[in-house]
Order: sequence, then structure tokens, then C-alpha cells
Amino acid sequence: MNVVFISPQFPDTYWNWCDRLRRNGATVLGIGDTPYDNLAQEVKDSLNEYYWVPSLEDYDQVFRAVAFFSYKYGKIDWLESNNEYWLSQDARLRDDFHITTGASAAQMAQWQSKAEMKPLYAAANVPTARQVRVEDPETVRAFAKEVGFPVFTKPEKGVGSGGARKIENEAELEELLAADLDEPYVLEEYIDADLCSYEAIVDAEGNPLFENQSEFPPSIADTVKYQLDVAYHCKPKVDPKLRRLGRATIKSFGIKSRFVHMEFFRLTSDKPGLGSKGDYVGLEVNVRAPGGYTPDMINFAHSADVYQIWADMVTTGATTHGSNGDEYYCVYACRRDCHSYVHSHDEVMERYGDVICMQGRMADVLSDDLGNTFYMARFKTVAERKRFEKFVQEQA
Repeated sequence: MNVVFISPQFPDTYWNWCDRLRRNGATVLGIGDTPYDNLAQEVKDSLNEYYWVPSLEDYDQVFRAVAFFSYKYGKIDWLESNNEYWLSQDARLRDDFHITTGASAAQMAQWQSKAEMKPLYAAANVPTARQVRVEDPETVRAFAKEVGFPVFTKPEKGVGSGGARKIENEAELEELLAADLDEPYVLEEYIDADLCSYEAIVDAEGNPLFENQSEFPPSIADTVKYQLDVAYHCKPKVDPKLRRLGRATIKSFGIKSRFVHMEFFRLTSDKPGLGSKGDYVGLEVNVRAPGGYTPDMINFAHSADVYQIWADMVTTGATTHGSNGDEYYCVYACRRDCHSYVHSHDEVMERYGDVICMQGRMADVLSDDLGNTFYMARFKTVAERKRFEKFVQEQA
């Protein structure tokens, strides 16, 4: 099996996808924008061959790289990045090279449209917030009047939290309508709720091989806007109600042979038209692995190896791997360079070093969402997790 993997060197743990594929006997061919001599040894060892391009943004350069691999190794069986930023390009490359094991460009465009997701959620009987495209000003004003302020706006097809913000009043709405938007936006009713996610590695029949639930701060957009410290965690078990909705959504969207990350609201109070306190509301579906170091957090929470499970899905369609032991709350707690903290790095490591699984600096391109310095640890109880978050993030 010939597998092309886009950007195996970034994020810096993504060589693990390639390593597990190669362990499973695949020929793994990497394309990235880091010169070969600058690659970490783990990246080099995970690949059969690497093709450097000056820019992954330049489609022609990446096309030529895939063409070279196709000429040298024969038919490409699989092409993937597992990275939200490259999903559209991945799909275009599949179309151009007749790779049918992943989503086409048309399918990916539907999955990435926050407007076109709505009928797919409805088909799965998953409630969602009311929404309108930001096109006709009068329609948008009427929508805001109907649902009431605040409302929430975001790019119809966006990466991370970029461009997303809360609209508090009519004046801010008029600013949005007057703005020269460089891409389509949508406007949604605002839901005051907890934010969580359902992750799954899905086989060729749309059945989950592995599942996880993560819990996030209520508003990632506010986290970025106000430079708040982020703490989020993976749970040891998936809520059966969320599992049911996640699986129904996978079937409705027609998702197969992918890692998927689905965001949901969990209502903190009754919301007419959406549900009762504790019910889940669909937010958006991301047809890729969760971002940052979340795959590693999932591993630590479940004593598992999602890199291996994903590689098994690609190469054999099934897996014998899963949770290999105890399950935990695995928490990610960040700090920002713009803040001062009560406890020093050395104090954090002295108190929690025996339970910290990973620690380091976040890449600058991801730091708006995920902070500058992070600590990742795992615990058996909610109380222990909360004490850790407070100790790491208490500001001076």
C-alpha cells in the first residue's frame, strides 16, 4: 500500500501517523515544507521517502510531488494530512489522482460548510442553533431580531476560531454588515452552554473503532479575544447520550474511513426549541483528527494509541487495539507569556512531575487558541484535575 502523508513534520507529533503506517507495512511518502535536513530524526525514520516543497500553499508544487511519487511507486492508495488546514487540498489531490479511499472535493466542501451541515444534522435528529448566511442585510437584521442578542458569527468555512466572535448588539451587527468580508460568513443564535466534543476513528462502514469525549471552555472565541488561559480535558468515558448522537451524525454525514472530531453544546439550562438542561446540541463536524496535542491526550486518557488504531483502519479496515489499561481524566492547562503566575515552572514540576505526561512550548501558529506554554497531566478524579488547573494557572 502506497500512502502519501501531507506535512508529517507539523504539528510535531504527526510523524506518529506515518510511523504506525510504516509499522503496518505501508510505503509512507511524505510531502512537507521543511527542508529534509531540518526534519527531526523521528520524522525521517517514519517515512520511506520525503519530498520537500517550498510552499504547501502552492497546489502545483504539491501536485508535482504526488505525481513524482505516483511515477516512482505506482498507484497511490491513500492520501491524507489529518490536518484541518489541508483538508480541501487533500480532497482536490485525491480527485486529480483518482484516489477513492477518501473524500472527494465535492464531499469535503459539503462537510466543511457550516450552512450545509444543518440538513445533515436534521437527518440525524440532532438539534442545532438557528442560522442564516450573512448575505442580505435585511434578512440578517430580521434574524437577529427574531433570536435576540447576543448572536454569534463565524466564517461558513473556517479553520479553528479564526474570524469567530460574539455580536452583542445592533451597533456591532451593523459593523459586521458594513465590513468587507473576504469570505462567506454565517450568523447563529447564541447558546449559553458547555462545549464538548465527540471523537471517533471510523471504519469503511461508518462504524466507530474507537471513541472519546473531550470538554472545553465555553467560548474559544472569548479565550482568544481576551487572552484567557485554556484548560480542557479528555474524559475516561463517553456519555452514552453523546455517543448515540455522535454515531447518528457519522451515519447522516456519510463519514467513512476517517478520524472525526465533532463539537457539541451541552445545555446548562432549558432552551425552548433545542432541549432541556443536559441535552446536547450539534455545533459543527470536523472531518479530521482533533487539533494540537489532543490525539496524545486521548492516548493518555485511555492508555491507548490512536495513531496505531488509525493506521490499522487505513491498512486493514479494522483494529485489535483499544484501551490497554486504566482510564483517566487527561487535562491540558496552558499559560500565556503575557501573564504572570503565582507558581513557577519548577514548582509545577516539583508538585506534579510524576503525573505530567507532556510539557513544552506550543507552536506560535497555534498559540492564540492553545497558549504559549502547556502542561498535560492525568488524574483519576475531577477534584484532582481541578486542583491541577488552579495550581498551573493561578495568576499573580
